[in-house]
Amino acid sequence: MGEITTDRAVSAALYEEAKGYFPGGVSSPVRAFRSVDGPPLFMVKGAGPRIHDADGNSYLDFCCSYGPLILGHAHPAIVDSVAKTAANGLSFGAPSRQENELAKLIIENNQFVEKIRFVNSGTEAVMSAIRLARGATGRNKIVKFEGCYHGHVDSMLVKAGSGLVTLGTSTSAGIPEAYVNETIVVPLNDEAAIEKAVVDYKDDIACIVIEPIPANNGLLLQDLSFLKFLRTICDREGILLFFDEVISGFRVGFEGAAGLYGIHPDIVTYGKIIGGGMPVGAYGASAALMSNIAPDGPVYQAGTLSGNPVAMAAGAAQLTECLKPGFYENLEQKTKQFVGTILAHSQEKGYSFRMFSVGSIFWMAFSDLEAIRRSDQIDPQSMDLFKHMYGALLKRGIYLGPSGYEVGFVSHAHSEADLEKAATAFCESLDSVLGHA
Repeated sequence: MGEITTDRAVSAALYEEAKGYFPGGVSSPVRAFRSVDGPPLFMVKGAGPRIHDADGNSYLDFCCSYGPLILGHAHPAIVDSVAKTAANGLSFGAPSRQENELAKLIIENNQFVEKIRFVNSGTEAVMSAIRLARGATGRNKIVKFEGCYHGHVDSMLVKAGSGLVTLGTSTSAGIPEAYVNETIVVPLNDEAAIEKAVVDYKDDIACIVIEPIPANNGLLLQDLSFLKFLRTICDREGILLFFDEVISGFRVGFEGAAGLYGIHPDIVTYGKIIGGGMPVGAYGASAALMSNIAPDGPVYQAGTLSGNPVAMAAGAAQLTECLKPGFYENLEQKTKQFVGTILAHSQEKGYSFRMFSVGSIFWMAFSDLEAIRRSDQIDPQSMDLFKHMYGALLKRGIYLGPSGYEVGFVSHAHSEADLEKAATAFCESLDSVLGHA
Protein backbone atom coordinates (compact mmCIF):
# COMPACT_ATOMS: atom_id res chain seq x y z
CA MET A 1 0.00 0.00 0.00
CA GLY A 2 1.68 3.21 -1.14
CA GLU A 3 1.98 6.45 0.78
CA ILE A 4 -0.47 9.31 0.16
CA THR A 5 0.04 13.04 0.34
CA THR A 6 -1.38 14.44 3.57
CA ASP A 7 -1.28 18.20 3.21
CA ARG A 8 -2.57 19.88 6.39
CA ALA A 9 -2.49 23.55 5.35
CA VAL A 10 -6.23 24.13 5.84
CA SER A 11 -6.30 22.19 9.11
CA ALA A 12 -3.27 24.16 10.32
CA ALA A 13 -4.99 27.47 9.53
CA LEU A 14 -8.18 26.37 11.25
CA TYR A 15 -6.17 25.30 14.28
CA GLU A 16 -4.43 28.66 14.51
CA GLU A 17 -7.86 30.32 14.46
CA ALA A 18 -9.21 27.87 17.04
CA LYS A 19 -6.41 28.68 19.47
CA GLY A 20 -7.93 32.15 19.76
CA TYR A 21 -11.24 30.68 20.85
CA PHE A 22 -10.51 27.55 22.93
CA PRO A 23 -7.89 26.51 25.51
CA GLY A 24 -5.26 24.73 23.46
CA GLY A 25 -7.42 25.27 20.39
CA VAL A 26 -9.67 22.31 21.19
CA SER A 27 -12.77 21.27 23.12
CA SER A 28 -11.15 18.09 24.48
CA PRO A 29 -7.40 17.77 25.27
CA VAL A 30 -6.38 14.70 23.22
CA ARG A 31 -7.59 16.39 20.04
CA ALA A 32 -4.69 18.85 20.20
CA PHE A 33 -2.31 16.19 18.78
CA ARG A 34 0.24 16.94 21.52
CA SER A 35 1.29 13.25 21.58
CA VAL A 36 1.93 13.12 17.85
CA ASP A 37 3.38 15.45 15.22
CA GLY A 38 1.71 18.27 13.35
CA PRO A 39 -1.51 20.25 13.78
CA PRO A 40 -4.70 18.32 14.50
CA LEU A 41 -6.81 17.29 11.55
CA PHE A 42 -10.09 19.17 11.17
CA MET A 43 -12.73 16.79 9.88
CA VAL A 44 -15.48 17.77 7.49
CA LYS A 45 -17.21 14.52 6.55
CA GLY A 46 -17.54 10.86 7.42
CA ALA A 47 -19.08 8.17 5.26
CA GLY A 48 -19.05 4.46 6.08
CA PRO A 49 -15.54 3.48 7.21
CA ARG A 50 -13.92 6.69 5.95
CA ILE A 51 -13.33 10.12 7.38
CA HIS A 52 -12.37 13.21 5.35
CA ASP A 53 -10.39 16.24 6.54
CA ALA A 54 -10.52 19.89 5.56
CA ASP A 55 -7.55 19.46 3.21
CA GLY A 56 -9.31 16.84 1.12
CA ASN A 57 -7.49 13.83 2.57
CA SER A 58 -9.41 10.59 3.11
CA TYR A 59 -8.65 8.01 5.78
CA LEU A 60 -9.91 4.64 6.89
CA ASP A 61 -11.15 5.57 10.35
CA PHE A 62 -10.35 3.34 13.33
CA CYS A 63 -11.05 6.03 15.92
CA CYS A 64 -14.78 5.93 15.18
CA SER A 65 -15.31 9.03 17.34
CA TYR A 66 -13.66 7.06 20.18
CA GLY A 67 -16.12 4.19 19.93
CA PRO A 68 -19.74 5.18 19.31
CA LEU A 69 -19.71 4.71 15.53
CA ILE A 70 -20.07 0.93 15.55
CA LEU A 71 -21.96 1.16 12.24
CA GLY A 72 -19.47 3.59 10.71
CA HIS A 73 -20.13 7.19 9.69
CA ALA A 74 -23.53 8.49 8.59
CA HIS A 75 -25.30 5.15 8.56
CA PRO A 76 -28.50 5.64 6.50
CA ALA A 77 -30.84 4.26 9.18
CA ILE A 78 -29.44 6.65 11.79
CA VAL A 79 -29.36 9.70 9.50
CA ASP A 80 -32.96 9.04 8.42
CA SER A 81 -34.16 8.62 12.01
CA VAL A 82 -32.38 11.77 13.15
CA ALA A 83 -33.75 13.82 10.25
CA LYS A 84 -37.34 12.71 10.83
CA THR A 85 -37.12 13.34 14.57
CA ALA A 86 -35.38 16.72 14.24
CA ALA A 87 -38.07 17.90 11.81
CA ASN A 88 -40.56 17.67 14.69
CA GLY A 89 -38.39 19.57 17.18
CA LEU A 90 -34.92 19.33 18.66
CA SER A 91 -35.71 19.47 22.37
CA PHE A 92 -38.74 19.71 24.61
CA GLY A 93 -37.54 19.41 28.20
CA ALA A 94 -40.41 16.94 28.50
CA PRO A 95 -40.86 13.18 28.05
CA SER A 96 -40.92 11.81 24.51
CA ARG A 97 -41.80 8.55 22.79
CA GLN A 98 -38.16 8.22 21.67
CA GLU A 99 -37.01 7.81 25.28
CA ASN A 100 -39.41 4.90 25.75
CA GLU A 101 -38.28 3.24 22.53
CA LEU A 102 -34.57 3.34 23.37
CA ALA A 103 -35.13 2.27 26.98
CA LYS A 104 -37.30 -0.64 25.82
CA LEU A 105 -34.63 -1.80 23.35
CA ILE A 106 -32.01 -1.82 26.08
CA ILE A 107 -34.01 -3.29 28.95
CA GLU A 108 -35.71 -6.05 26.93
CA ASN A 109 -32.36 -7.24 25.57
CA ASN A 110 -30.11 -6.71 28.59
CA GLN A 111 -30.60 -8.83 31.70
CA PHE A 112 -28.46 -6.51 33.83
CA VAL A 113 -30.73 -3.46 33.67
CA GLU A 114 -34.32 -3.27 34.97
CA LYS A 115 -34.59 0.52 34.99
CA ILE A 116 -32.45 3.17 33.36
CA ARG A 117 -31.91 6.94 33.46
CA PHE A 118 -30.60 8.79 30.41
CA VAL A 119 -28.11 11.63 30.79
CA ASN A 120 -25.89 13.54 28.37
CA SER A 121 -22.41 12.00 28.66
CA GLY A 122 -20.42 9.16 30.16
CA THR A 123 -19.03 11.52 32.77
CA GLU A 124 -22.52 12.53 33.85
CA ALA A 125 -23.56 8.90 34.01
CA VAL A 126 -20.65 7.99 36.29
CA MET A 127 -21.22 11.04 38.50
CA SER A 128 -24.88 10.11 38.92
CA ALA A 129 -24.15 6.43 39.52
CA ILE A 130 -21.66 7.27 42.27
CA ARG A 131 -24.26 9.45 43.95
CA LEU A 132 -26.75 6.59 43.69
CA ALA A 133 -24.26 4.17 45.28
CA ARG A 134 -23.63 6.51 48.18
CA GLY A 135 -27.29 7.37 48.63
CA ALA A 136 -28.43 3.76 48.57
CA THR A 137 -25.77 2.43 50.94
CA GLY A 138 -25.27 5.39 53.27
CA ARG A 139 -21.52 4.95 52.81
CA ASN A 140 -18.94 7.48 51.59
CA LYS A 141 -15.87 5.84 50.07
CA ILE A 142 -15.43 4.72 46.46
CA VAL A 143 -12.80 2.18 45.36
CA LYS A 144 -11.35 2.72 41.89
CA PHE A 145 -8.42 1.22 40.02
CA GLU A 146 -5.22 2.76 38.78
CA GLY A 147 -5.40 2.78 34.99
CA CYS A 148 -9.19 3.05 34.72
CA TYR A 149 -10.79 6.29 33.56
CA HIS A 150 -14.31 7.27 34.51
CA GLY A 151 -14.72 10.72 33.00
CA HIS A 152 -13.82 14.07 34.50
CA VAL A 153 -15.80 13.67 37.72
CA ASP A 154 -13.87 15.35 40.57
CA SER A 155 -13.63 12.23 42.72
CA MET A 156 -12.55 10.09 39.76
CA LEU A 157 -9.72 12.31 38.51
CA VAL A 158 -7.32 10.67 40.91
CA LYS A 159 -4.28 8.43 40.88
CA ALA A 160 -2.64 6.32 43.53
CA GLY A 161 -0.22 7.73 46.04
CA SER A 162 2.54 5.60 47.55
CA GLY A 163 1.62 2.23 49.02
CA LEU A 164 -0.59 -0.67 48.04
CA VAL A 165 -3.89 0.98 48.99
CA THR A 166 -4.01 4.77 49.07
CA LEU A 167 -6.44 7.62 49.23
CA GLY A 168 -6.62 9.37 45.90
CA THR A 169 -4.19 12.05 44.78
CA SER A 170 -5.70 14.57 42.38
CA THR A 171 -4.58 14.53 38.74
CA SER A 172 -6.16 17.91 38.03
CA ALA A 173 -5.96 21.35 39.54
CA GLY A 174 -9.20 22.67 41.00
CA ILE A 175 -10.22 19.55 42.94
CA PRO A 176 -10.34 19.96 46.75
CA GLU A 177 -8.39 17.38 48.74
CA ALA A 178 -11.55 16.53 50.65
CA TYR A 179 -13.14 15.24 47.43
CA VAL A 180 -10.33 12.92 46.44
CA ASN A 181 -9.94 11.66 50.00
CA GLU A 182 -13.24 9.84 49.53
CA THR A 183 -11.69 7.79 46.72
CA ILE A 184 -9.49 4.76 47.42
CA VAL A 185 -7.12 3.82 44.59
CA VAL A 186 -5.81 0.27 44.19
CA PRO A 187 -3.87 -1.55 41.45
CA LEU A 188 -5.69 -3.57 38.83
CA ASN A 189 -5.61 -7.36 38.98
CA ASP A 190 -4.56 -7.36 42.65
CA GLU A 191 -6.86 -9.28 44.98
CA ALA A 192 -4.70 -8.57 48.04
CA ALA A 193 -5.12 -4.82 47.53
CA ILE A 194 -8.91 -5.16 47.52
CA GLU A 195 -8.86 -7.30 50.64
CA LYS A 196 -6.73 -4.68 52.38
CA ALA A 197 -9.02 -1.86 51.29
CA VAL A 198 -12.13 -3.48 52.72
CA VAL A 199 -10.30 -4.03 56.01
CA ASP A 200 -8.89 -0.49 56.18
CA TYR A 201 -12.22 1.14 55.31
CA LYS A 202 -14.62 -1.38 56.82
CA ASP A 203 -18.30 -0.52 56.35
CA ASP A 204 -17.60 2.78 54.58
CA ILE A 205 -17.15 1.62 50.97
CA ALA A 206 -20.23 2.36 48.88
CA CYS A 207 -19.03 0.78 45.66
CA ILE A 208 -16.12 -0.64 43.73
CA VAL A 209 -16.03 0.93 40.27
CA ILE A 210 -14.13 -0.63 37.39
CA GLU A 211 -14.04 -0.65 33.63
CA PRO A 212 -14.50 -4.42 33.27
CA ILE A 213 -12.60 -3.98 30.02
CA PRO A 214 -10.22 -1.11 30.84
CA ALA A 215 -9.86 0.75 27.54
CA ASN A 216 -8.89 4.32 28.38
CA ASN A 217 -5.24 3.71 29.27
CA GLY A 218 -4.38 1.01 26.81
CA LEU A 219 -6.47 -2.16 26.59
CA LEU A 220 -5.77 -3.73 29.98
CA LEU A 221 -7.64 -7.02 29.68
CA GLN A 222 -8.24 -8.48 33.13
CA ASP A 223 -8.22 -12.08 34.30
CA LEU A 224 -11.81 -13.31 34.51
CA SER A 225 -11.00 -14.67 37.96
CA PHE A 226 -10.25 -11.14 39.17
CA LEU A 227 -13.59 -9.78 37.98
CA LYS A 228 -15.38 -12.71 39.59
CA PHE A 229 -13.45 -12.04 42.80
CA LEU A 230 -14.79 -8.47 42.81
CA ARG A 231 -18.35 -9.80 42.60
CA THR A 232 -17.67 -12.20 45.48
CA ILE A 233 -16.12 -9.62 47.79
CA CYS A 234 -18.85 -7.07 47.07
CA ASP A 235 -21.48 -9.64 48.02
CA ARG A 236 -19.54 -10.51 51.17
CA GLU A 237 -19.06 -6.92 52.31
CA GLY A 238 -22.36 -5.36 51.22
CA ILE A 239 -20.57 -3.22 48.61
CA LEU A 240 -22.13 -2.34 45.25
CA LEU A 241 -20.22 -3.53 42.18
CA PHE A 242 -20.25 -0.77 39.56
CA PHE A 243 -19.26 -1.60 35.97
CA ASP A 244 -18.37 1.47 33.90
CA GLU A 245 -19.23 0.21 30.42
CA VAL A 246 -19.25 3.53 28.60
CA ILE A 247 -16.79 2.02 26.10
CA SER A 248 -17.39 -1.74 26.36
CA GLY A 249 -21.18 -1.53 26.59
CA PHE A 250 -22.82 -2.61 23.31
CA ARG A 251 -19.34 -2.85 21.76
CA VAL A 252 -18.25 -6.37 22.80
CA GLY A 253 -21.84 -7.60 22.79
CA PHE A 254 -25.31 -6.18 23.38
CA GLU A 255 -24.93 -6.88 27.11
CA GLY A 256 -21.40 -5.54 27.16
CA ALA A 257 -18.64 -7.00 29.31
CA ALA A 258 -21.19 -8.07 31.92
CA GLY A 259 -22.74 -10.41 29.37
CA LEU A 260 -19.41 -11.45 27.88
CA TYR A 261 -18.03 -12.49 31.27
CA GLY A 262 -21.30 -13.58 32.90
CA ILE A 263 -20.93 -11.23 35.88
CA HIS A 264 -23.90 -9.26 37.21
CA PRO A 265 -22.94 -5.73 38.32
CA ASP A 266 -25.17 -3.83 40.72
CA ILE A 267 -24.86 -0.59 38.73
CA VAL A 268 -23.78 -0.12 35.13
CA THR A 269 -23.08 2.99 33.08
CA TYR A 270 -23.32 3.30 29.31
CA GLY A 271 -22.62 5.92 26.68
CA LYS A 272 -21.00 6.07 23.25
CA ILE A 273 -22.94 3.51 21.19
CA ILE A 274 -26.39 4.14 22.72
CA GLY A 275 -26.32 7.63 21.21
CA GLY A 276 -25.59 6.58 17.64
CA GLY A 277 -23.06 9.41 17.40
CA MET A 278 -25.10 11.93 19.42
CA PRO A 279 -24.13 13.00 22.99
CA VAL A 280 -25.67 10.60 25.49
CA GLY A 281 -25.00 8.57 28.61
CA ALA A 282 -27.04 6.34 30.89
CA TYR A 283 -26.92 4.52 34.18
CA GLY A 284 -29.03 1.56 35.14
CA ALA A 285 -29.56 -1.06 37.81
CA SER A 286 -32.28 -3.16 39.38
CA ALA A 287 -35.69 -1.58 39.82
CA ALA A 288 -35.15 -1.64 43.59
CA LEU A 289 -31.85 0.20 43.43
CA MET A 290 -33.11 2.72 40.87
CA SER A 291 -36.08 3.49 43.14
CA ASN A 292 -33.64 5.64 45.11
CA ILE A 293 -33.51 8.14 42.22
CA ALA A 294 -35.74 11.23 42.30
CA PRO A 295 -38.65 11.62 41.96
CA ASP A 296 -39.13 8.11 43.43
CA GLY A 297 -36.38 8.46 46.03
CA PRO A 298 -34.02 10.88 47.80
CA VAL A 299 -31.05 10.77 45.35
CA TYR A 300 -31.38 13.83 43.16
CA GLN A 301 -30.32 13.95 39.52
CA ALA A 302 -31.79 15.98 36.70
CA GLY A 303 -30.95 17.33 33.25
CA THR A 304 -32.74 19.65 30.82
CA LEU A 305 -31.42 17.80 27.77
CA SER A 306 -31.48 14.31 29.27
CA GLY A 307 -33.41 11.96 27.00
CA ASN A 308 -33.12 14.39 24.10
CA PRO A 309 -35.42 13.01 21.38
CA VAL A 310 -32.88 13.35 18.55
CA ALA A 311 -30.20 11.51 20.54
CA MET A 312 -32.71 8.86 21.55
CA ALA A 313 -33.79 8.34 17.94
CA ALA A 314 -30.19 8.00 16.80
CA GLY A 315 -29.46 5.48 19.53
CA ALA A 316 -32.56 3.40 18.83
CA ALA A 317 -31.73 3.23 15.12
CA GLN A 318 -28.21 2.06 15.89
CA LEU A 319 -29.13 -0.52 18.52
CA THR A 320 -31.77 -1.97 16.20
CA GLU A 321 -28.96 -2.76 13.75
CA CYS A 322 -26.80 -4.18 16.54
CA LEU A 323 -29.55 -6.66 17.44
CA LYS A 324 -29.53 -8.28 14.01
CA PRO A 325 -28.38 -11.94 14.07
CA GLY A 326 -24.63 -12.42 13.75
CA PHE A 327 -23.82 -8.72 14.12
CA TYR A 328 -21.30 -9.07 16.96
CA GLU A 329 -19.91 -12.38 15.77
CA ASN A 330 -19.10 -10.85 12.39
CA LEU A 331 -17.44 -7.81 13.95
CA GLU A 332 -15.30 -9.94 16.23
CA GLN A 333 -14.24 -12.21 13.38
CA LYS A 334 -13.22 -9.26 11.20
CA THR A 335 -11.25 -7.76 14.07
CA LYS A 336 -9.44 -11.01 14.84
CA GLN A 337 -8.46 -11.43 11.19
CA PHE A 338 -7.21 -7.84 10.98
CA VAL A 339 -5.20 -8.06 14.20
CA GLY A 340 -3.93 -11.53 13.38
CA THR A 341 -2.50 -10.42 10.03
CA ILE A 342 -0.52 -7.61 11.67
CA LEU A 343 0.67 -9.81 14.52
CA ALA A 344 1.86 -12.51 12.14
CA HIS A 345 3.95 -9.95 10.26
CA SER A 346 5.36 -8.57 13.51
CA GLN A 347 6.30 -12.03 14.76
CA GLU A 348 7.91 -12.95 11.44
CA LYS A 349 10.06 -9.81 11.65
CA GLY A 350 10.84 -10.31 15.34
CA TYR A 351 9.50 -6.92 16.41
CA SER A 352 8.87 -5.88 20.01
CA PHE A 353 5.25 -5.24 19.23
CA ARG A 354 1.93 -6.61 20.41
CA MET A 355 -1.73 -6.10 19.55
CA PHE A 356 -4.51 -6.95 21.98
CA SER A 357 -8.18 -7.19 21.12
CA VAL A 358 -11.59 -8.07 22.51
CA GLY A 359 -14.73 -7.95 20.40
CA SER A 360 -14.15 -5.10 17.94
CA ILE A 361 -11.73 -3.17 20.20
CA PHE A 362 -7.98 -3.33 19.58
CA TRP A 363 -4.81 -1.72 20.92
CA MET A 364 -1.19 -1.81 19.86
CA ALA A 365 1.79 -1.71 22.20
CA PHE A 366 5.51 -1.61 21.51
CA SER A 367 6.28 -4.32 24.02
CA ASP A 368 7.37 -7.95 24.37
CA LEU A 369 4.82 -8.67 27.12
CA GLU A 370 2.29 -11.34 26.27
CA ALA A 371 -0.29 -9.65 28.51
CA ILE A 372 -0.57 -6.07 29.81
CA ARG A 373 -3.05 -5.90 32.66
CA ARG A 374 -1.86 -2.80 34.54
CA SER A 375 -0.96 0.70 33.46
CA ASP A 376 2.48 0.48 35.08
CA GLN A 377 3.34 -2.25 32.57
CA ILE A 378 3.16 0.27 29.73
CA ASP A 379 6.59 1.73 28.98
CA PRO A 380 6.22 5.53 28.65
CA GLN A 381 9.24 5.55 26.32
CA SER A 382 7.27 3.45 23.84
CA MET A 383 5.06 6.45 23.14
CA ASP A 384 7.84 7.92 21.00
CA LEU A 385 7.59 4.85 18.77
CA PHE A 386 3.82 5.33 18.65
CA LYS A 387 4.30 8.92 17.50
CA HIS A 388 6.34 7.74 14.52
CA MET A 389 3.89 4.91 13.87
CA TYR A 390 1.01 7.38 13.88
CA GLY A 391 2.68 9.56 11.27
CA ALA A 392 3.47 6.55 9.10
CA LEU A 393 -0.16 5.39 9.29
CA LEU A 394 -1.53 8.82 8.40
CA LYS A 395 0.66 8.84 5.30
CA ARG A 396 -0.93 5.53 4.34
CA GLY A 397 -4.47 6.75 4.89
CA ILE A 398 -5.16 5.31 8.35
CA TYR A 399 -6.67 7.42 11.14
CA LEU A 400 -6.51 6.50 14.84
CA GLY A 401 -7.00 8.42 18.05
CA PRO A 402 -3.84 10.58 18.42
CA SER A 403 -2.44 8.91 21.54
CA GLY A 404 -0.69 5.62 22.17
CA TYR A 405 -2.95 5.05 25.17
CA GLU A 406 -6.13 5.18 23.07
CA VAL A 407 -7.71 2.02 21.71
CA GLY A 408 -8.93 1.52 18.15
CA PHE A 409 -12.27 0.25 16.87
CA VAL A 410 -13.45 -1.78 13.92
CA SER A 411 -16.92 -0.87 12.67
CA HIS A 412 -19.58 -2.77 10.78
CA ALA A 413 -18.81 -0.48 7.82
CA HIS A 414 -15.22 -1.75 7.49
CA SER A 415 -15.26 -4.33 4.68
CA GLU A 416 -12.83 -7.20 4.43
CA ALA A 417 -11.10 -5.31 1.62
CA ASP A 418 -10.82 -2.21 3.85
CA LEU A 419 -9.27 -4.26 6.61
CA GLU A 420 -6.84 -5.94 4.24
CA LYS A 421 -5.67 -2.50 3.06
CA ALA A 422 -5.40 -1.30 6.63
CA ALA A 423 -3.44 -4.37 7.73
CA THR A 424 -0.99 -3.78 4.87
CA ALA A 425 -0.63 -0.17 5.98
CA PHE A 426 0.06 -1.27 9.55
CA CYS A 427 2.68 -3.76 8.41
CA GLU A 428 4.41 -1.23 6.17
CA SER A 429 4.34 1.34 8.96
CA LEU A 430 5.87 -1.12 11.42
CA ASP A 431 8.66 -1.80 8.95
CA SER A 432 9.24 1.94 8.59
CA VAL A 433 9.25 2.67 12.32
CA LEU A 434 11.26 -0.31 13.52
CA GLY A 435 13.84 -0.10 10.74
CA HIS A 436 13.34 -3.48 9.12
CA ALA A 437 11.80 -2.47 5.81
